Amino acid sequence: MSTGVRRRLGVEERRQQLIGVALELFSRRSPDEVSIDEIASAAGISRPLVYHYFPGKLSLYEAALKRASEDLAGRFAEPQEGPLGARLLRVMRRFFDFVDEHGPGFAALMRGGPAVGSSATNALIDSVRQAAYEQILAHLDVTEAPARLELVVRSWISLAESTALIWLDGRRIPRAELEVQLVHDFAALAAVSAAQDEEMSTLLKRMVKDEPGDGPFADLAVRLLALAG
Repeated sequence: MSTGVRRRLGVEERRQQLIGVALELFSRRSPDEVSIDEIASAAGISRPLVYHYFPGKLSLYEAALKRASEDLAGRFAEPQEGPLGARLLRVMRRFFDFVDEHGPGFAALMRGGPAVGSSATNALIDSVRQAAYEQILAHLDVTEAPARLELVVRSWISLAESTALIWLDGRRIPRAELEVQLVHDFAALAAVSAAQDEEMSTLLKRMVKDEPGDGPFADLAVRLLALAG
Protein backbone atom coordinates (compact mmCIF):
# COMPACT_ATOMS: atom_id res chain seq x y z
CA MET A 1 0.00 0.00 0.00
CA SER A 2 1.26 3.46 -0.88
CA THR A 3 2.25 5.67 2.05
CA GLY A 4 1.64 8.85 0.04
CA VAL A 5 5.16 10.07 0.82
CA ARG A 6 6.96 11.63 -2.14
CA ARG A 7 10.44 10.43 -2.92
CA ARG A 8 12.86 13.31 -2.58
CA LEU A 9 14.63 14.01 -5.84
CA GLY A 10 18.39 14.14 -5.99
CA VAL A 11 20.16 17.27 -7.22
CA GLU A 12 20.62 16.09 -10.81
CA GLU A 13 17.13 14.59 -10.97
CA ARG A 14 15.63 17.89 -9.83
CA ARG A 15 17.73 19.84 -12.33
CA GLN A 16 16.56 17.59 -15.16
CA GLN A 17 12.95 17.93 -13.99
CA LEU A 18 13.20 21.72 -14.01
CA ILE A 19 14.80 21.68 -17.47
CA GLY A 20 11.94 19.53 -18.75
CA VAL A 21 9.30 21.78 -17.19
CA ALA A 22 10.98 24.92 -18.55
CA LEU A 23 11.31 23.41 -22.02
CA GLU A 24 7.62 22.53 -22.04
CA LEU A 25 6.66 26.09 -21.05
CA PHE A 26 9.13 27.65 -23.50
CA SER A 27 7.64 25.43 -26.23
CA ARG A 28 4.22 27.03 -25.74
CA ARG A 29 5.25 30.65 -25.18
CA SER A 30 8.25 32.84 -25.77
CA PRO A 31 10.81 32.42 -22.95
CA ASP A 32 10.51 36.16 -22.27
CA GLU A 33 6.88 35.58 -21.25
CA VAL A 34 7.57 32.70 -18.84
CA SER A 35 8.38 33.61 -15.24
CA ILE A 36 10.37 31.72 -12.63
CA ASP A 37 7.16 31.60 -10.57
CA GLU A 38 5.40 29.71 -13.39
CA ILE A 39 8.29 27.27 -13.69
CA ALA A 40 8.30 26.69 -9.94
CA SER A 41 4.53 26.15 -9.86
CA ALA A 42 4.62 23.71 -12.77
CA ALA A 43 7.43 21.78 -11.08
CA GLY A 44 5.60 21.75 -7.75
CA ILE A 45 8.36 23.52 -5.83
CA SER A 46 8.97 26.98 -4.39
CA ARG A 47 10.55 29.88 -6.27
CA PRO A 48 13.61 29.96 -3.94
CA LEU A 49 14.20 26.28 -4.62
CA VAL A 50 14.42 26.95 -8.37
CA TYR A 51 17.21 29.43 -7.61
CA HIS A 52 18.92 26.73 -5.55
CA TYR A 53 19.41 24.72 -8.73
CA PHE A 54 19.78 27.55 -11.25
CA PRO A 55 21.09 31.06 -10.53
CA GLY A 56 18.44 32.64 -12.78
CA LYS A 57 16.07 32.18 -15.69
CA LEU A 58 18.87 32.76 -18.19
CA SER A 59 20.86 29.76 -16.94
CA LEU A 60 17.71 27.62 -16.92
CA TYR A 61 16.89 28.78 -20.44
CA GLU A 62 20.37 27.87 -21.62
CA ALA A 63 20.06 24.42 -20.04
CA ALA A 64 16.67 23.87 -21.70
CA LEU A 65 18.10 25.13 -24.98
CA LYS A 66 20.97 22.64 -24.71
CA ARG A 67 18.51 19.76 -24.39
CA ALA A 68 16.42 21.09 -27.28
CA SER A 69 19.49 21.60 -29.48
CA GLU A 70 20.58 18.00 -28.91
CA ASP A 71 17.08 16.86 -29.86
CA LEU A 72 17.06 19.03 -33.00
CA ALA A 73 20.53 17.88 -34.09
CA GLY A 74 19.36 14.30 -33.76
CA ARG A 75 16.48 14.94 -36.19
CA PHE A 76 19.01 15.24 -39.02
CA ALA A 77 20.33 11.73 -38.41
CA GLU A 78 19.03 9.36 -41.08
CA PRO A 79 20.19 5.91 -42.25
CA GLN A 80 22.22 6.30 -45.43
CA GLU A 81 20.04 3.91 -47.39
CA GLY A 82 17.78 4.46 -50.36
CA PRO A 83 17.39 7.49 -52.66
CA LEU A 84 18.77 10.79 -51.39
CA GLY A 85 15.56 12.72 -52.11
CA ALA A 86 13.50 10.40 -49.90
CA ARG A 87 16.09 10.64 -47.13
CA LEU A 88 16.07 14.44 -47.19
CA LEU A 89 12.27 14.46 -47.13
CA ARG A 90 12.22 12.30 -43.99
CA VAL A 91 14.75 14.68 -42.39
CA MET A 92 12.58 17.68 -43.26
CA ARG A 93 9.53 16.00 -41.74
CA ARG A 94 11.36 15.42 -38.47
CA PHE A 95 12.73 18.98 -38.57
CA PHE A 96 9.21 20.40 -38.93
CA ASP A 97 7.99 18.05 -36.19
CA PHE A 98 10.47 19.78 -33.89
CA VAL A 99 9.47 23.26 -35.07
CA ASP A 100 5.81 22.36 -34.56
CA GLU A 101 6.46 21.03 -31.05
CA HIS A 102 8.70 23.91 -29.94
CA GLY A 103 7.34 26.79 -32.03
CA PRO A 104 7.59 29.81 -29.69
CA GLY A 105 10.92 28.67 -28.25
CA PHE A 106 12.34 28.02 -31.72
CA ALA A 107 11.18 31.42 -32.95
CA ALA A 108 12.52 33.19 -29.85
CA LEU A 109 15.89 31.57 -30.29
CA MET A 110 16.20 32.50 -33.97
CA ARG A 111 14.62 35.95 -33.74
CA GLY A 112 15.84 37.08 -30.35
CA GLY A 113 15.27 35.66 -26.88
CA PRO A 114 16.64 36.00 -23.34
CA ALA A 115 19.87 34.17 -24.09
CA VAL A 116 20.42 35.24 -27.68
CA GLY A 117 23.86 36.71 -28.24
CA SER A 118 25.45 34.89 -25.31
CA SER A 119 28.47 32.75 -26.12
CA ALA A 120 26.71 29.66 -24.75
CA THR A 121 23.65 30.18 -26.93
CA ASN A 122 25.68 30.93 -30.04
CA ALA A 123 27.73 27.78 -29.47
CA LEU A 124 24.56 25.67 -29.19
CA ILE A 125 23.05 27.10 -32.35
CA ASP A 126 26.31 26.56 -34.20
CA SER A 127 26.50 22.97 -32.93
CA VAL A 128 23.07 22.20 -34.42
CA ARG A 129 24.00 23.75 -37.75
CA GLN A 130 27.29 21.87 -37.79
CA ALA A 131 25.58 18.58 -36.97
CA ALA A 132 23.12 19.15 -39.82
CA TYR A 133 25.97 20.06 -42.17
CA GLU A 134 27.94 16.93 -41.32
CA GLN A 135 24.87 14.72 -41.71
CA ILE A 136 24.16 16.09 -45.20
CA LEU A 137 27.77 15.57 -46.26
CA ALA A 138 27.53 11.98 -45.01
CA HIS A 139 24.44 11.45 -47.18
CA LEU A 140 26.42 12.76 -50.15
CA ASP A 141 29.28 10.43 -49.24
CA VAL A 142 31.63 13.41 -49.00
CA THR A 143 34.26 13.75 -46.27
CA GLU A 144 35.90 17.05 -47.16
CA ALA A 145 33.51 19.38 -48.94
CA PRO A 146 34.87 21.61 -51.72
CA ALA A 147 34.03 25.29 -51.33
CA ARG A 148 31.01 25.28 -53.64
CA LEU A 149 29.43 22.27 -51.94
CA GLU A 150 29.95 23.81 -48.51
CA LEU A 151 28.21 26.95 -49.76
CA VAL A 152 25.26 24.90 -51.08
CA VAL A 153 24.78 22.87 -47.90
CA ARG A 154 25.18 25.74 -45.44
CA SER A 155 22.92 27.98 -47.54
CA TRP A 156 20.29 25.24 -47.57
CA ILE A 157 20.43 24.83 -43.78
CA SER A 158 19.95 28.60 -43.40
CA LEU A 159 17.04 28.44 -45.85
CA ALA A 160 15.41 25.66 -43.82
CA GLU A 161 15.62 27.83 -40.68
CA SER A 162 14.12 30.86 -42.45
CA THR A 163 11.36 28.77 -44.01
CA ALA A 164 10.41 27.34 -40.63
CA LEU A 165 10.20 30.81 -39.08
CA ILE A 166 7.99 32.08 -41.90
CA TRP A 167 5.77 29.02 -41.56
CA LEU A 168 5.37 29.62 -37.81
CA ASP A 169 4.10 33.13 -38.53
CA GLY A 170 0.53 32.14 -39.32
CA ARG A 171 1.21 28.75 -40.97
CA ARG A 172 -0.18 30.12 -44.21
CA ILE A 173 1.49 27.49 -46.39
CA PRO A 174 0.77 23.79 -45.79
CA ARG A 175 3.65 22.25 -43.91
CA ALA A 176 3.85 19.17 -46.18
CA GLU A 177 4.31 21.43 -49.21
CA LEU A 178 7.20 23.23 -47.55
CA GLU A 179 8.90 19.96 -46.64
CA VAL A 180 8.89 18.92 -50.31
CA GLN A 181 9.85 22.44 -51.40
CA LEU A 182 12.96 22.36 -49.22
CA VAL A 183 14.05 19.08 -50.78
CA HIS A 184 13.54 20.71 -54.19
CA ASP A 185 15.49 23.74 -52.97
CA PHE A 186 18.46 21.53 -52.14
CA ALA A 187 18.44 20.04 -55.63
CA ALA A 188 18.02 23.47 -57.21
CA LEU A 189 20.93 24.98 -55.26
CA ALA A 190 23.12 22.04 -56.24
CA ALA A 191 22.06 22.37 -59.90
CA VAL A 192 22.86 26.08 -60.04
CA SER A 193 26.29 25.40 -58.55
CA ALA A 194 26.83 22.48 -60.95
CA ALA A 195 26.28 24.82 -63.89
CA GLN A 196 29.36 26.74 -62.75
CA ASP A 197 31.63 23.94 -61.61
CA GLU A 198 32.61 20.56 -63.04
CA GLU A 199 33.14 18.98 -59.61
CA MET A 200 29.63 19.96 -58.54
CA SER A 201 28.30 18.70 -61.88
CA THR A 202 29.77 15.26 -61.18
CA LEU A 203 28.30 15.27 -57.69
CA LEU A 204 24.86 16.28 -58.97
CA LYS A 205 24.86 13.44 -61.49
CA ARG A 206 25.70 11.03 -58.67
CA MET A 207 22.92 12.51 -56.52
CA VAL A 208 20.19 11.93 -59.08
CA LYS A 209 21.51 8.71 -60.67
CA ASP A 210 19.41 6.34 -58.54
CA GLU A 211 16.43 8.57 -57.93
CA PRO A 212 13.10 6.82 -58.67
CA GLY A 213 10.60 8.28 -61.11
CA ASP A 214 8.19 9.10 -58.29
CA GLY A 215 10.77 10.65 -55.95
CA PRO A 216 10.95 14.35 -54.98
CA PHE A 217 13.96 15.06 -57.22
CA ALA A 218 12.24 13.53 -60.24
CA ASP A 219 9.09 15.48 -59.40
CA LEU A 220 11.12 18.70 -59.53
CA ALA A 221 12.50 17.79 -62.96
CA VAL A 222 9.01 17.12 -64.28
CA ARG A 223 7.76 20.48 -62.98
CA LEU A 224 10.70 22.36 -64.49
CA LEU A 225 10.21 20.69 -67.87
CA ALA A 226 6.52 21.60 -67.77
CA LEU A 227 7.40 25.24 -67.12
CA ALA A 228 9.95 25.23 -69.92
CA GLY A 229 7.37 23.85 -72.30
